[in-house]
Amino acid sequence: MSLNEDPVSPIADAASQQEVQALRERLDPLLPAAIEDLKDLVRIPSIAFEGYDQEPVRRSAEAVAELLRGAGMQQVDIESVAGGSPAVIGRSPAAPGRPTVLLYAHHDVQPTGEVSDWSSDPFEPVERDGRLYGRGAADDKAGIMAHVTALRLVGEELAADGIGVSVFVEGEEEAGSPTFRPFIEAHRDALAADLIIVADSANWAVGTPALTTSLRGLVDLVVEVRALDHAVHSGLFGGPVLDALTQLSRLLATLHDEDGTVAVEGLRRAEDPSVEMDEADYRRDAGVVEGAELSGEGPLTARLWTRPALSVIGIDAPSVRDASNTLVPVARAKVSLRIPPGEDPDRAMAALTAHLESHAPSTARVTIHRGELGRPFSAAQSSSAMDLARRSFARAWGTEAVDTGLGGSIPFIADLLEVFPQAEVLVTGVEDPESRAHGIDESLHLGEFAKVCLAEALLLRGAGALAESTSQIRDGDGA
Repeated sequence: MSLNEDPVSPIADAASQQEVQALRERLDPLLPAAIEDLKDLVRIPSIAFEGYDQEPVRRSAEAVAELLRGAGMQQVDIESVAGGSPAVIGRSPAAPGRPTVLLYAHHDVQPTGEVSDWSSDPFEPVERDGRLYGRGAADDKAGIMAHVTALRLVGEELAADGIGVSVFVEGEEEAGSPTFRPFIEAHRDALAADLIIVADSANWAVGTPALTTSLRGLVDLVVEVRALDHAVHSGLFGGPVLDALTQLSRLLATLHDEDGTVAVEGLRRAEDPSVEMDEADYRRDAGVVEGAELSGEGPLTARLWTRPALSVIGIDAPSVRDASNTLVPVARAKVSLRIPPGEDPDRAMAALTAHLESHAPSTARVTIHRGELGRPFSAAQSSSAMDLARRSFARAWGTEAVDTGLGGSIPFIADLLEVFPQAEVLVTGVEDPESRAHGIDESLHLGEFAKVCLAEALLLRGAGALAESTSQIRDGDGA
């Protein structure tokens, strides 16, 4: 039976409330060690961005490898390709004719920004009011520990049932996964699976789980505006020439309409979601300043998930502190465009480039440097794996899961589906709207973390009924 067929009836009764409670009671004593292990991971500043010390990234990979060995993985290796950051692969192969589940997370983290803005040292985890604070505490070292804890909880049961488990912990996701595709192609046999669980998303709210069914894609570029060969005195030469920063600002202003809707012609929209978000919750979670109007029109969830969103995320220009009375000769901006499911990133890049070129001022030279392309993702709304995930979440949280989109991007999911077309992908998460992933004071809700671990354990236990054979996998041993 394939993963896209209806599951056999035992799935519906595989985990009674009594069984769930028994599993919860077995989980409780494992959580203190899981939190301490997570704290140890957070203490490693594993920033894979160019210009940062890469020794901590290697140390982080080694720490993850030890955790997987301790969780019962039969084979654990640290690998890299094409000079990329180290990733960890753990394997416990399936018995003949039994399915394999691949668990994904990443051990690299975002830079911290200004450390003085944090309430505590970003690499010294601190518990406050039921949350664990630190860079990577949520995104995505908690994803690693959710996998590890679920394996500690039900790993022996999975082995007894012949279910194979592979774990892939990437080391450069925050840096754009530059070697992801060659990595999974090089390690295709080790990573092949019937079901892939990507633990790198977010839940709807504290107390309400979510299954991410769509993700926006990503297009970015750098636009450079040059007005002069070199800086000149603003008093002696200002007037006939507008400085490059002013001209760049005027160009960037054309990217949105008066109400803040993206003004780039030709970009597609997907269908509006069936759920809506409370505006007050959005304002609180996003930190919108008091009294400010929101941009765009239509449902909030549509603006967040199924319509294009465009941001200027960086500008190269003199700082206010270092400003002098000169005309700025050249200025650059990095423009980030999130694209909805159904949009092609090459097409979106062409539309954005065409807009900038058609609005380029005649009083300066404009150069466009194309950057990253990431494809959006849209999951099947109904499948045996999706249904199992919804039931597992409902049992762990005691409330129904919300099918949600996500405005962020995980471009490598498209690569997974292309390299492993026989697999179904589930996108789950450990974050909540207050986690501030990528931001100052990133944190993990510890109560929600326990439910994530329980839900994944339930999901893994139910995976055995999702597929009766792994004949589509290369060598038939479930690897």
